[in-house]
Amino acid sequence: MSFVDKLSISGFKSIRELKDFEINNLNVMIGANGAGKSNLIGVFRLLKEMYEQRLQLFVQQQGGPDALLHFGRETTDQLRAEFHFGHNSYDFDLVPTLDNRLIFRQETSRFKGFFYSTTPSPVLLGSGHVESKLEDAQDGYSPYVRAAVKNWHVYHFHDTSEKAKVKQRHPTHDNLCLKGDAANLAAYLRMLHDQHVHAYQSIVSTIRLVAPFFGDFVHRRGNPETVELEWTQQGQSDTPFKAHVLSDGTLRFICLATLFLQPVALLPHTILIDEPELGLHPYAISVLADIFKQVAENRQLIVSTQSVELVNELEPEDVVVVDQENGASTFRRLGHEELVGWLQEYALGELWKRNILGGRP
Repeated sequence: MSFVDKLSISGFKSIRELKDFEINNLNVMIGANGAGKSNLIGVFRLLKEMYEQRLQLFVQQQGGPDALLHFGRETTDQLRAEFHFGHNSYDFDLVPTLDNRLIFRQETSRFKGFFYSTTPSPVLLGSGHVESKLEDAQDGYSPYVRAAVKNWHVYHFHDTSEKAKVKQRHPTHDNLCLKGDAANLAAYLRMLHDQHVHAYQSIVSTIRLVAPFFGDFVHRRGNPETVELEWTQQGQSDTPFKAHVLSDGTLRFICLATLFLQPVALLPHTILIDEPELGLHPYAISVLADIFKQVAENRQLIVSTQSVELVNELEPEDVVVVDQENGASTFRRLGHEELVGWLQEYALGELWKRNILGGRP
C-alpha cells in the first residue's frame, strides 16, 4: 500500500517553500483562516487532476496560473512538487505560458531501493507537454506512483443546500466508490446494505449515536434505475422521509459515517478532507475523532479543522500547526515532549485556544 511518506512543495498559492515534510497516517492541520491549510490539500487535488488528464481544465477553473502560483508569475516563475511513496517518488515543475496555461518544464519518476544505487534513479517523462504523461508511462517506476495517486481521494461534504447533489436522485448503479461530494450517497448505501451488511449496520448504529431519532435508510424493493436518500424515524418505520428533512449537520455526519465506516478494502488509501466538523454537535465531533483514529490504523488521513473539540481528542503527533510568516504558509508538526508539562493540566485543544501551540490569528 503506497502512502505519501514525505512531500516538498514550492510556489503553490500560499506555500512558498515546504521542504521534506513528513506525512503520518493521521495528520490534522490547525490554523487561522487563510493560513494555508486548504492549500496543502489543494496540492493533492492538483496531482489527482493531473493524473486524470484534467490539468488545463483545473488551471482555468482555478482562475489561471496566477491564481495558483505564489503571488502570481511576477513573484514565482514555477510551481514544483515532490511526492515520496516508500522507495518511489514523483516530481514535476509547472511553468506559466503567455496564453494562461501551465505546462510541464519537467516530469520525473524515481526509485531509491536497496538493490540499486543509493541515489534516486530518474526516469524523465518529458517536458513542454500540457497534460501529465504519468498515466501512460511504461518505465518500471511510474506504475507504483500511479497506484498511489489513483488511490487517494479528496472529499468535501459542505454543500447541503436544497440543490445539493446528495439530495437529488441519481443512478442506482453509480456505486463504484463514494464521490467526493457524496452525490451518489443513496446508491452507495444501497450497495453496502446488499453486499456489506456488517459495515452497513455499523454506519447505521453510529449515526444513531449522534442522531437518536434516526431509524434506518429506506431501500425500496426491486431494481429501480434511480434512487434518492430516504430514511425512517425510530419507531416509525412505515413513514419515509427525504434528505431535505435532515439538519445540515446530521446529513454531513451521515456522509462522514458512510465514508469512514465502509469496509476497509473499499476505502481510498489516502483520504483528504477539509473541515469535516462543519455543523456537527460537539459529541458528534468526539465520535468522529474516534473514527479517525480507527481508520488511521489502516489508511492515511489528511484533515484540516477549526474544531477545538476535535483537537482535544488527538495526540500531539497527530497535529500539524499551520501559520503564515511574511505572506507564506509554514507547517510544523507537534511533539509530545515539548508539551508534556502543559498536557498535565490542559487538553490539546485548550492549549490551541490559549495560543500555546500557534495556529491563531
